[in-house]
Amino acid sequence: MSQDVLTTETNRRQLQQIIAGLSDGVILLELDQTILWANDAALAMHGVTEVGELGANAEEYAKRFALRYRNNHVISPDNYPIHRVARGETFSDMLVEVMPTGDEERTWVHKVRSMVLTDRQDEPESLALIMDDVTEWASAEQRFEKTFNANPAPAVICRLSDLRYIKVNTGFLEMTGYSREQVIGTSAYELDVLEDAENKDLAIERLRQHATIPQMQADLRLPAGGSKQVIVAGQPLELNDEDCMLFSFVDMEPRRKAEIALRQSEERFAKAYRLTPVPIVVCSAADQVVLDVNEAFLETLAYPSEELLGKTLAEVDFIHDKGARTRLFAALEKAGSLDRIDVSVRKKDSELIDCAVSADTVNIQDRPCYLLVLMDITERKRTELELVAAIEEVMKDASWFSRTLIEKLANVKNVNKPKLPNASFADLTARERDVLGLICEGLADKEIAARLKLAPNTVRNHVATVYFKLDVHSRSEAIVWARERGLFSGEWRGKGQR
Repeated sequence: MSQDVLTTETNRRQLQQIIAGLSDGVILLELDQTILWANDAALAMHGVTEVGELGANAEEYAKRFALRYRNNHVISPDNYPIHRVARGETFSDMLVEVMPTGDEERTWVHKVRSMVLTDRQDEPESLALIMDDVTEWASAEQRFEKTFNANPAPAVICRLSDLRYIKVNTGFLEMTGYSREQVIGTSAYELDVLEDAENKDLAIERLRQHATIPQMQADLRLPAGGSKQVIVAGQPLELNDEDCMLFSFVDMEPRRKAEIALRQSEERFAKAYRLTPVPIVVCSAADQVVLDVNEAFLETLAYPSEELLGKTLAEVDFIHDKGARTRLFAALEKAGSLDRIDVSVRKKDSELIDCAVSADTVNIQDRPCYLLVLMDITERKRTELELVAAIEEVMKDASWFSRTLIEKLANVKNVNKPKLPNASFADLTARERDVLGLICEGLADKEIAARLKLAPNTVRNHVATVYFKLDVHSRSEAIVWARERGLFSGEWRGKGQR
């Protein structure tokens, strides 16, 4: 054996001894692509324990292991690192996914570089592949990539060394209309995500310091022209061993449109509220403090605004019947709205007018309020009462007149007139029930007095008490009240047959 061969063998053994304990994987090859030797780290990175399991040469290696790039593109055997180093190519940091052929469940990610070992005459003597197992790093990066892309919040990642965008997610593309190609590789000077930022100087200073950029409003230029109002924030991070800045965004356009729509709606409401000829008052639901009144309310009730605003409805006391006011707001609190409830309203000069009150619950600046609309029905009610009075006058001497017709005529004043919760039949005493029953039979006070053997004044007092408890104002109203509740039906049938 020649001295040169011995020297070569000695050098190789020494080289093997040096690299055997390295954490980096090393595969040594002859110039003819024969796999000469591999350390334990390289074997472990391929899931084998013997050098022979890698294959005798580069061609067999290509049959036993499938390689692809990180973008899932398959690598042709001619471009395997083991073939490229055999051709004398020099490369570094080549990232490849390695898996046994037919077993994609077992996958490693290698960062591979080549090395050509030369002799004393600087001629190639051996070849080496040096690899790092970066599977865990790649897995973490893949998880980050999936999370970044799946995040609905628009975001881009800018490399700080050259201020170019290296990643963009779907949220940003959908929000702006940019294509991925228009963003990746583009300079932050061309696509300035901090354009017109409300505190741009601070943002640029934080960008230079690789520090967090606080949330601030900015205008993001769009590819089709115009801009979009956004909230932008920056968070420094390290990606692929490079300092980067993650910019995330909140699209303010929907909020801006909603605010415009709300403002327009409020303007329309304010105009209608101000110009409507119907009196309207707004009070808080919690304590019934008057928050606003329109001009029609001031004119109709003859109050100056300073005597209303900031006062409670109880303090203003424009609803004549305190009991009706209590029942009205109790019903409003329970149902949330009321439709055309009859109440008597007192003007500032003490004149009473009849109104139909409709009310609803509204939110003003996140505060529950009641909006009350008053319709003056004084003239209508006076006409109805005159009609009823005329009917009652006729009935004093016309007991033959149809009681059904009386009921229908008297009921004119109650058409489409909702009632507030009031007294029940059980609230009447036994004597008051007797009086109400005889009223329903069509008897006058003297006839009732004779039937019950009472003084006429006593009967009149009982009738007044019945009216008060039932919140009615005439015999016909009392008759309708009883009929609506199915009371004294027997008496009515008997009267109608006589």
